[in-house]
Amino acid sequence: MFRRLMQQVDRLLGRGVIDEEFFEGLEEALIEADTHVSVAQKILQELRKAVRDERLEEPEAIKARLQSIIADGFRSQQPEGLAVEAEGPTVYLFVGVNGVGKTTTIAKVAAMLKRKGFSVILAAGDTFRAAAIEQLEVWAQRIGVDIVRSQPGADSGAVIFDAIQAAKARGIQFVLADTAGRQHSKANLMAELQKVVRVIQKALGHKPTEVLLVLDANTGQNALRQAEEFIKHAGVTGLVLTKLDGTARGGALIGVYERFRVPIKLIGVGEKLEDLKDFKPEEFAKSLFD
Repeated sequence: MFRRLMQQVDRLLGRGVIDEEFFEGLEEALIEADTHVSVAQKILQELRKAVRDERLEEPEAIKARLQSIIADGFRSQQPEGLAVEAEGPTVYLFVGVNGVGKTTTIAKVAAMLKRKGFSVILAAGDTFRAAAIEQLEVWAQRIGVDIVRSQPGADSGAVIFDAIQAAKARGIQFVLADTAGRQHSKANLMAELQKVVRVIQKALGHKPTEVLLVLDANTGQNALRQAEEFIKHAGVTGLVLTKLDGTARGGALIGVYERFRVPIKLIGVGEKLEDLKDFKPEEFAKSLFD
């Protein structure tokens, strides 16, 4: 991931001169990697200071310092990992627009939990698309977990409510709930999502354990707009960034966290069920240059 950014930084450092042209080129490279302009400028301000104060000259030392500055930008996020309820089922509600890899992410989380020995039930809450219900059912069969589903057009909140009740009755530890891929610009659809959150709160006696916003690494600065709307309407507690493989740039993740301070929980780095990782700032920053 971030191969183009790595190549551009190496090219700039290869000039052997740390001057204004170097910093301008680095700013351009960060922006091309979808890093927001204000965030790129903040990173460069810190790097300029470090180069001056620490008398950095060697390319590897400058890359390492840049890497640590990027990692430090995420270091305040708490807590690490996904929250788990002390009693009763833990409910993760997954939200996001169509095409970001939401359903596949649910399958990856379910597989991860099952590998750890937990019991899981899926709630096919995306009732607006028949294909979404079928896709989640295929994943449930493949992974070997239960699923609660209904017919296309059914009430999404009712499906998720039934899944929570089933989890309680069967002693199932985790409920992973899908939702329709709402466009963040549609007020009526976002209002329906708020209703789903209220239904979960009624079923549990408290809010969902996690409301996870799934973002596609390839969406660039549009991720900021998506995050703004979903955080406002759905009470997002964590972010999941998908498709951080191949040519994905992913710098928008830095800007989303810088602006909203919502913890980044997970990153998807491939299509396999195992291709889901906890977000670790040091590893993310290191991946810029590996």
